[in-house]
Amino acid sequence: MASSGLASGDTPPAGGPPTTGGSQAKADVLEQSVLGSRRLSNLLVATAVSIGGLGFLLASASSRLGRNLMPIGHPAELTWVPQGLVMGLYGVAAVLLATYLWAVIAIDVGSGSNRFDRGSGQARISRQAFRQRIDVDIPLREIQAVKVEVRDGLSPRRRLALRLQGRRDLPLTRVGEPMPLADLERGGAELARFLGVPLEGL
Repeated sequence: MASSGLASGDTPPAGGPPTTGGSQAKADVLEQSVLGSRRLSNLLVATAVSIGGLGFLLASASSRLGRNLMPIGHPAELTWVPQGLVMGLYGVAAVLLATYLWAVIAIDVGSGSNRFDRGSGQARISRQAFRQRIDVDIPLREIQAVKVEVRDGLSPRRRLALRLQGRRDLPLTRVGEPMPLADLERGGAELARFLGVPLEGL
């Protein structure tokens, strides 16, 4: 774990906390990789939506053609209007949604890295967007604190963010899946020590 007290010749232990997918630290550089949309949960959802959409389309086609195109059930017995037609609309919507999900997974939207360089006095936050990669450069002197944000309930949130001078907070961790609280706290403490700023929110 890198800290602000390391000398320029010291080498911190390899491998950081898994808060953002992994981190690598040297004496004056801390770099964290951020997990994007290419996750098992998203793959399972995209697969389920694809299978469901295909099933609806086959059921609709069976109803329209009057013969069973599916290995299970008897969709050919459904009346085309309204049952077969409605199932076809559901199938088209599901296929379009699945196409979007697979595109997001293929591009790996949200992936990137957080790089903090005390030698140059700069931080670079990089993220993969849907069409392009976004890089944000921040002077380290503008970072006032590292914030740990925890919100439970129907819409839980667990994330690390930078409190910046004269700007809104900048999130650092992945979106979509709440992180284990212990990993979040460990990652926040590591970064706060490296930058020499307070850790807020605990």
